[in-house]
Formats: sequence, structure tokens, C-alpha cells
Amino acid sequence: MNANVEAQMPFKPPVVDRLSVRVLVDSFYERFPRDAEHPSVSIEYTRGIPGRQMTTLACEWGLSLNLESVKDSAKAQYLLDFGYTPEVLNRNLDLLGIDPARINGLILSHGHRDHYGGLAGFVGQHRTRMPSDLALYVGGEDVFLEKWLKVGKQNELISWGALDRIMLTAQNVAPVCCERPHALEGAFTSGYIERQSFEEVTGGTMVEDYDHYTEEERSGRFVKDLHPGEHATCYIVQGHGLVVISSCGHAGIINTVKTAMAVANVDKLHAVMGGFHLGLAPPDYIEHTIAELEALNPDVVVPMHCSGAPFIEMMRQRMPDRLATSYVGSCFTFGL
Repeated sequence: MNANVEAQMPFKPPVVDRLSVRVLVDSFYERFPRDAEHPSVSIEYTRGIPGRQMTTLACEWGLSLNLESVKDSAKAQYLLDFGYTPEVLNRNLDLLGIDPARINGLILSHGHRDHYGGLAGFVGQHRTRMPSDLALYVGGEDVFLEKWLKVGKQNELISWGALDRIMLTAQNVAPVCCERPHALEGAFTSGYIERQSFEEVTGGTMVEDYDHYTEEERSGRFVKDLHPGEHATCYIVQGHGLVVISSCGHAGIINTVKTAMAVANVDKLHAVMGGFHLGLAPPDYIEHTIAELEALNPDVVVPMHCSGAPFIEMMRQRMPDRLATSYVGSCFTFGL
């Protein structure tokens, strides 16, 4: 099909009967969580590993989720993000019984180390057991840019590394840039997240300014990372609505959800989950976010990773019936 004709066609997202989201890497694990019931999602907490009493799940700052959908008895499975280190990701994969051979593809939400850090070690250990045509779906080429952090009182710039394209090539993992919405098996990616709400782009990384043309102009010039390649992973669950998974939400969780609803042409929001990047946000900003989220009327909200304790506490006050608590090992199933 001609690329111009394809670009003009309306995006048609897939629909699934059921979706399960298993938390592989996050900051918290609870050995004795209270039982949780919610009318819109089945929640399963991992309280220990049968037959493995002398070990436990590991935690770290980062996020990785195993996504499994079912449509007409056919299953599709994706790994979304890879945590900070391969040691934690591979350990938890083993303890939770996730078989890499059953994974259809890999998705990276954006180019921060706490989301891609475990990738090289994961594919290095498991690649021979995975599909030969394995793809890594990314939101744009900026995912490969080196990221820099400001540290100390002098705001010294320190490299936070970059996703290694050569490693992916060596492991026969094909990067697929999804700057526009992209349909997978069961899932779809949002494409570029429109910035149309009150939200500001958050996240303290810097990138080199490649908009300048000469070597002198490029040398030593850094600008705020606006995360143009960040994208969300989404599902439409038959009879329930849209599930939006925001791994970090640097572009704003409201912007993320509204973009996903627009590209899917769906007005029923079933669930919002993942990282919302509100840990350092001031109270009035969090209040505004929750007010906007309440207006979008999701059935369930599952904050993880960088969402922040202040956001979760305010959710308990404002939308307690929508809030679901997540730990490493938790599994959330939609569409029962």
C-alpha cells in the first residue's frame, strides 16, 4: 500500500477479550498484602513463590510489565520495559514463571535507563529461545540519544548512558519506530503524545541539541529532554473499554490518556496504569491532575513506579473506589 494512502486511513486498533498485566519490576514488594477486590479488575498478589521459600522477588527503581492478551482463545504476550538492571528482571522472570519463549515482542516506552537498563542482559540470556523475528517497538529515534543528568550544587552534567543499537543488531532484535499509532497483536501503541493539557513535560534529563547545524553550535550545547519519542501501550478490552499503560508519563498522564482515546476513537476509559511521574509535583498540580482524571472517568487507576506517594494519598481521598494498589508480582486481569 502507498505510504501516503496508508497515512490517510483511520487507525483501526485491535480488540481483545481479556488482558493480564503482571508487574515484573517496580520499587515495592509486599509479602503479606491485604486481599483486594475491585469490581472492574481481578487482582492477584504474589505472597511467595511455591517451592522457593528460601528466596524472594527483588525490587529496584524501574519498571517492567508482562502483558498477555487473549482474543478468541489466541494469546499474545509482550514485555513492556526492562527495569534498571538485568539481574532483577531475569530473577523475577524466573521466580514468576514467565517463559521468554512465549513473548511475541518487546516494547520500550522511552529511553531512560530505569526502563531499558535490563534489556541487554535479558536478550543476552534468553534470545536463543525467542522468536527469530523479534522486534523492539519504540516511539522514535530519540530513544537512542544519550541522556544526561544534572547532579550536585553545580549542576554538573553526568552521562546516564544510551540504548545500544549495536547490541540490538548483534542480538537480531529489530527496532521498529512507532511515531504514529501502531497496531500489534492485541495491543497498540499511542504514537506521539500530544501536549494539549495544563501539564508540563517532566523528567530531569538533558540531551544534546541536534537542531544546531555546525560543529561549533553543537559542541557542548544541551537542552531539556522533551521526550518526543515517549509512547503509551494500550488495549481495548471488549465490553469494558480502553486500558492505557503509561510507563512514566513524562508528557503528562492526562495528555497520554487523551491521546490514546483519540487515536483509538474510544470514549470509554476502563483503566489507567503505570508510572505517572508525579512524585515531585506540587499539591495543586496533583489536585489538578486528579480532577482531570476524574472527569475522564476511568473504572480503575493503578499507579506504579514514579507516580509518587502524594498522588496515591490524594487518590485515596478523592477517588478511593477507583484506586488499586500494586506491588512487584501483582497481576491485574481485565475483561473477566
